[in-house]
Amino acid sequence: MRPDPPARRGGGSVERRRRGWAAASLRWRLAGWVVLVVLLSTGIAFFAVYRGTGTQLRRQIDQEIAGDADELESALVSTHLRTPRQALATARSYVRGQPFDASSTVLFALVPRAGIATNTPELFGSPGPDDGESAVVQESENRLSQRLLTAPLGYSTLDLPDVGDMRVVKRTVPLPAEGFVAGGKSGASGESSTGSGSGAVRQVTIGVGETLANVAHAQRGVARAFVLAGLLTLAGALIASLLIGTRFSRPLRRMAGVAALIDAGDLHPRIQDVHREGAEVRVLADAFNRMLDRLTDAFAGQRAFVADASHELRTPLTVIRGQLEVLAAQEEPAPAEVRRVERLVQAEITRITRLVDDLLLLAKAEQTNFLRLEPLDLPAFLEDLWEGVVPLAPRRFELAPPPSGTLVADPDRLAQALRNLLANAIAHTGGGGRGSGLVHLEVERPGELGPGWVRFVVRDDGPGISPEQRERVFDRFHRTDAARDRASGGTGLGLAIVRAIAEAHGGRVAATAAEGGGARMELDLPRFTPGERTDKGRAVFPMAKHA
Repeated sequence: MRPDPPARRGGGSVERRRRGWAAASLRWRLAGWVVLVVLLSTGIAFFAVYRGTGTQLRRQIDQEIAGDADELESALVSTHLRTPRQALATARSYVRGQPFDASSTVLFALVPRAGIATNTPELFGSPGPDDGESAVVQESENRLSQRLLTAPLGYSTLDLPDVGDMRVVKRTVPLPAEGFVAGGKSGASGESSTGSGSGAVRQVTIGVGETLANVAHAQRGVARAFVLAGLLTLAGALIASLLIGTRFSRPLRRMAGVAALIDAGDLHPRIQDVHREGAEVRVLADAFNRMLDRLTDAFAGQRAFVADASHELRTPLTVIRGQLEVLAAQEEPAPAEVRRVERLVQAEITRITRLVDDLLLLAKAEQTNFLRLEPLDLPAFLEDLWEGVVPLAPRRFELAPPPSGTLVADPDRLAQALRNLLANAIAHTGGGGRGSGLVHLEVERPGELGPGWVRFVVRDDGPGISPEQRERVFDRFHRTDAARDRASGGTGLGLAIVRAIAEAHGGRVAATAAEGGGARMELDLPRFTPGERTDKGRAVFPMAKHA
């Protein structure tokens, strides 16, 4: 196998470093970012202080050498000079009082046709080499020192032998000297004189320089201080960031521990004692705990649903198997017995089919294409529905005139929900003479929900629903009277289907107590557009017999 190209190998290493950084713990990632920020901040501060220190010290040196140049110029101008030698002597007298050492100022004055007055004669060509230096080294120093003579007027920085970097200021001083002879070149400076005759003006060049060793020393001190302080700061920032990261990641580690327990199958652990944490951590912990509560309820509901569905399916299957075993035990069963078993088996199969259909409907209720919405003329829709409900049982049916308007809903699902509510009312009311077994349906406009809502109210005069059962009646397989519902063929899913259809429409369903006794079921749906109402009064349907 051929090795990967260098580019691919490099890219792989970069990818591995990225994965390694991403896999690092939150504490170390936080510490890394803090250290990086501190390092950048310290570097920027060091650059600013380092440069600022050098600039400030150079500005001070410029002021000092400018003051020294002013004093030298004043000494030359204030003296009545008649000859160049007098000017040179005056300059030498001044500079002798300013001896040079490693921390003092270099002074020099170039007097035309006379010479140089300076407190550092070794920089202007000593006759012989210094102690410990060869003639070749001294000659090199002499050539470098000529840069002082050829430096431009004004401020400049020169690198001089035995001295290092030096800040120099040069200027010319005009001197009226009657004894100066016009014409020719000055011997020492190589400068030409101008003018002629008595009273001609000659220029004396003066210069002042100061070494920048103090600046370099100060900057080295700043660098050492910043290196020491930076190392201490980085160490402190690393330790502090690790401690802070440990403190702030503690709730996350607890969440991870709780999640690990839940992944192992234990749904009971919760994140506790977060009241001392930050607001964001408390919000996250509360949301995590609420999610676990919903997850626990969902698992419990799923287990209960599977158990109830298994029980509901097992009962008719047990009946079918028992009847078939009874029939099979007879060598020549009578035709009447065969027909009896057939009727029982058909009834149980019908019950299983209805149960399976209801379970499939509840499963579909969670899908996005469960509903097929369309505008419904509400009075016409209820009239058709009511005509199919009245023949179901001998009850006293009442339909209040509905409000005129259009409701956007799925007609099949809405009809199924209302039929389930009406069937529940029929099942819990007893038949008899006129005035008993009331099943009432009306449509209201609930003002507390808004202008686009309608409320379908199904009311009966049966035993009603106890307050502790009013929420549970919409759970799957929940029965307030299990024996009677199974005997009548109920599956315990009717009201659960009503809630699923209501929630799919964006509405809700609730159970309350009716005035005067009985149960009151309310189905609230949105997307209603009212129209002009023309009907009044109440339609009363007397007790009807089974079709």
